[in-house]
Amino acid sequence: MKLGKNASFRAYVDESGDEGFVFREDGSGSSRWFVISALVMRVKNDHSVVECLKETRKLLRKPLKHALHFVDLKHEQRVPYVRRVGALSARTISVMVFKPSIREPEKFQNEKYLLYRYATRLLLERLSWLCRDHYIDGDGDRTCEVVFSNRSNMSYEDIRAYLCHLIENAGSQPNEVQIEPTIIRPSEIKAVEHSKLAGLQAADAVASSMHFAVKRNLYGETEPAYAKHLRRTFYRNKGQLQGYGLKLWPDPLEITQTKAPEAKNLEGL
Repeated sequence: MKLGKNASFRAYVDESGDEGFVFREDGSGSSRWFVISALVMRVKNDHSVVECLKETRKLLRKPLKHALHFVDLKHEQRVPYVRRVGALSARTISVMVFKPSIREPEKFQNEKYLLYRYATRLLLERLSWLCRDHYIDGDGDRTCEVVFSNRSNMSYEDIRAYLCHLIENAGSQPNEVQIEPTIIRPSEIKAVEHSKLAGLQAADAVASSMHFAVKRNLYGETEPAYAKHLRRTFYRNKGQLQGYGLKLWPDPLEITQTKAPEAKNLEGL
């Protein structure tokens, strides 16, 4: 799969969890959390994620072209995998939506993929700030090439149109959109099959790791260890993680914890 070469940065995007709103006491039904994450690197460093996946497949004794899916691996396989992703010369950004706290869930229930689009907006805002503040003169054209893991039933043309509309009407929005238009070009956003790009498989490992930190299993347990291996990759602005490399919505972490004790696993990252 050929990607552009003029961009300064490249971001691979994947998600974990679902967009449903059927929550049951026994933990069945829809996921309480929806997570969308980006793995961001300079284009010149993109080869490193390819090597990372090659090394991981070899370690896990998987075929050379085997597509890695984090949730399909055993715990003892996930740990060395995510540790290697955490050692990449890259940054990660995760938007984590605690769906039971959404004030008007019917809006997201009545319009398919609206939650995905809104979470994407929050993700791309932070992605654009990161790239804007870390551009090096002469290293590409300042833009960030954004590559989504393709969801077969969703229209990426709708995503592009949605983001273009937000940017064009930024000044008139109640909650002003903060995507840097010189960094993110919605019309050039791509969607590629997960198996075709190492970066998308690594982004899947990031999103799944963050989701495991807050996803309660049938026994009420979570697994925060994976996210801790990614700590050095988190985007921080002047040392601040909350609101940058980790964005909780609709409430900040301190409020979310009162309704979702598992959110405490996100403290200290």
